[in-house]
Amino acid sequence: MKKHIISSWIFSGVFALSGILFSGNAIAEEYRSSPWQMGFQTPGSESAVRIFACHDLLLYIETAIVVLVLLLMVYIVIKFNAKANPVPSKTTHNTMLEVVWTAVPILILITIAIPSLKLLYFIDKTEEPEMTLKVTGNQWYWSYTYPDQDGLEFDSIILEEDELEAGQPRLLSVDNPVVLPVNTNVRILLVSNDVIHNFAVPSLGLKLDTTPGRTNETWTNIDKPGTYYGMCSELCGVNHGFMPIQVRAVSKEDYAVWVEQAKQEFAQNGEPGSLPASGTVKIAAVISQ
Repeated sequence: MKKHIISSWIFSGVFALSGILFSGNAIAEEYRSSPWQMGFQTPGSESAVRIFACHDLLLYIETAIVVLVLLLMVYIVIKFNAKANPVPSKTTHNTMLEVVWTAVPILILITIAIPSLKLLYFIDKTEEPEMTLKVTGNQWYWSYTYPDQDGLEFDSIILEEDELEAGQPRLLSVDNPVVLPVNTNVRILLVSNDVIHNFAVPSLGLKLDTTPGRTNETWTNIDKPGTYYGMCSELCGVNHGFMPIQVRAVSKEDYAVWVEQAKQEFAQNGEPGSLPASGTVKIAAVISQ
């Protein structure tokens, strides 16, 4: 496992370095895109590391193909134009050439298919989940449920500009971020109450639809504490752009403390799953804009 992580980091090193060089105002404990950033966000889970490494592998292969085809075209234009080659060859078949241009693409596809299938299998679901998080997409906010914590449930709604505090990013901050422990296999169940949404947190390698009438499953294991940001990535209605995702990763000890506090705090909001009155006002204000 350690060897794979090291090799994955080598593959993604160039793009990670680019992201650091071109994201001058990035905050160490916040994982999100920065203005003029090149490359991916800093990965915060092994899934993200493997996804970025697979992307880099594909980019190297694609670049090599483009360069090879370009060189062949230049060679053909120079070598076989009418002036340089007034008497064209009448050769119609070349067995070796036909074998090569059939075998090479097959080898390339195999090179792509094997790591891709391994990656898809890896990010599909965890074999040993330590906790479960249920994510429900609504128009236009998220609801989070912790089945292992007596059904702890709350809504997560975007903060309006006049509610933002110093350092909170606009259009990404929410009133109640989802809190998860680090170094924990978290099974994530995704559902929807209305239309198709998409739960996407790039730095954690998460991107999966929430579909009405169906439960989709994925997982994550966050490497280090911090705040991870994402957005709904499926066009779900007029306020699609106002469904941010804010994940706060903390130590297991801090998570246990938060759970006890959250049970008391959200028990005062009424029945589980109900939208607080303040949340209704926020959504109405966003719609009016």
